[in-house]
Amino acid sequence: MRREYRKLIRPEGLVSFAVRHLETDLHISAERDLHDIARARVRELRKGLDGYIREHPAFLESLTPLDASEDAPESVRVMCEAGKAAGVGPMAAVAGAFAGLVGRALVERSREVIVENGGDVFVATAHERVAAVHAGESPLSGKLGIRLSPGDSPLGVCTSSATVGHSLSLGRADAATVLAPSCALADAAATALGNRVKGKEDIEAALEWVANVEGVTGAAVILGDAFGARGKVELVELGGEQLRRRGT
Repeated sequence: MRREYRKLIRPEGLVSFAVRHLETDLHISAERDLHDIARARVRELRKGLDGYIREHPAFLESLTPLDASEDAPESVRVMCEAGKAAGVGPMAAVAGAFAGLVGRALVERSREVIVENGGDVFVATAHERVAAVHAGESPLSGKLGIRLSPGDSPLGVCTSSATVGHSLSLGRADAATVLAPSCALADAAATALGNRVKGKEDIEAALEWVANVEGVTGAAVILGDAFGARGKVELVELGGEQLRRRGT
């Protein structure tokens, strides 16, 4: 899948590079080019995950939480923990898990690291930054952002969408975004949040639910021209002013 939005990712003061291996496709920004280290970590993670799926094929298809076996690799354990917290299958956390595990490996060598894996982003920053929210055909797509502060990082900022990308969503949200220190948890919770939004009338209840998931620090939902937010989320109009934390 072509990811044209990556042309818009230009974090000031950082060097950006791509890491691709099998289906994994990461866009990474850091203080220097850490491609070789990132690629080695991705290969390690993929080897462990792919081997586990061969031995446990149900892991790939389950839409409900699973327990990891005692000998499961790190990626599988992280995904299972996230899936259990959010009440979804472990594969709902795979993109966030890879972004987070690669990001945490790189912060040992770069104070600032941004790892983008589709709609799932690991952020470790020493400067204030704004993450744009892409929301498909919504008139708000690309017009709203989430302000990220150094004191909140490292942080996972993950988005599930029923109208953007290839990930499975059982709801209709154009964007369901979750913030959490665990990128895997943010990914799993974003999926569960999006699943709960089938109409504008569901936004408030869905946000109330996700705010009570242990480890989640904030969340936002966009559906058409409606949006809402809960928790530690500062929505900003891109090129404009701070918005109300909770919209229509």
